[in-house]
Amino acid sequence: MKILGIESSCDETAAAVYTDDGLQSNIIASQAVHEQYGGVVPELASRAHHKTIWHTVQQALDEGNTPLAQIDAVAVTQGPGLMGSLLVGLCFSKGLCLSRNIQLVGVNHMDAHIYANFIDEQPEYPFVSLTVSGGHTQLVHVSAPFEHELLGQTRDDAAGEAFDKIGKILGLPYPAGPVIDERSQYGDPNFHDFPQAMLDNDFEFSFSGLKTSVKYFLEDQDDQEQFLEDYLDDICASVSHAITEVLVKKLRNAIEHTGVETIALAGGVSANSMLRRKANELASETGCKLHIPKLAYCTDNAAMIAITGYMMAQRNMFSDMKMKPFANLKALERMNV
Repeated sequence: MKILGIESSCDETAAAVYTDDGLQSNIIASQAVHEQYGGVVPELASRAHHKTIWHTVQQALDEGNTPLAQIDAVAVTQGPGLMGSLLVGLCFSKGLCLSRNIQLVGVNHMDAHIYANFIDEQPEYPFVSLTVSGGHTQLVHVSAPFEHELLGQTRDDAAGEAFDKIGKILGLPYPAGPVIDERSQYGDPNFHDFPQAMLDNDFEFSFSGLKTSVKYFLEDQDDQEQFLEDYLDDICASVSHAITEVLVKKLRNAIEHTGVETIALAGGVSANSMLRRKANELASETGCKLHIPKLAYCTDNAAMIAITGYMMAQRNMFSDMKMKPFANLKALERMNV
């Protein structure tokens, strides 16, 4: 079986080929146009997808030594994501399937982050996944392939969103998460005690208050510009500490609640070095086996779509041509897909 995976949920146009022999290619075309705006502009994102999707797919097929005629199914992100961006990927994928008379597989983007852990490893079921990205923060109990129980999620800003918004306050470029992570390695995580919200709740998250706290903390300084110049690394480390402490605390709660012996990180924020270190420490303390995707499979990519589509195709979980995109997880529930 040979699967072409296509990802276009936000500002990355990506394509990958996955076969019985594993991942053959993984191509990502990033969109630098959004940096000047400090965030993703949906209309610009969808236009960029439209311009680059065919070239990205062709490069993935070429590098994977897999002609389009050999592809058995196309796996594409169905949501959640930006509606315009999703439509580009979905319409392109439907066109390929109709022209080649091959199967279509609609993939839940959040599920794909979880199954990115299966590209290089084979996590044992059941396990708990801490899925942390720019748009979502979730704890999911995975009892078997595609049998998920949502234990808890963020009530407002996701962890990745908090990093980016705080980075904007600090004057850092977008996306700010990787920059904060890098600066954190040279700072003192105990420099300032930023709030760690909702520690009294087992599985729910909230990070909007942290953003406000950073804003007020800087406003209290006599010379903000000089203060940032002197202590930026320490502030970044303290922010990272506040966010990762909450994430790991909730993951510990999930381990105790479910009794699992395997845990996994997923999503773009799983690339954060402080989170990885603390998750490894938690795994050692609890005796759990920890799985973390390679950095290339943490942020949005098509490899995770391709392997998830491959696993779904093995179980005959195909979609029809009436499949629609969904912008958020609630829309998915309403559509009952």
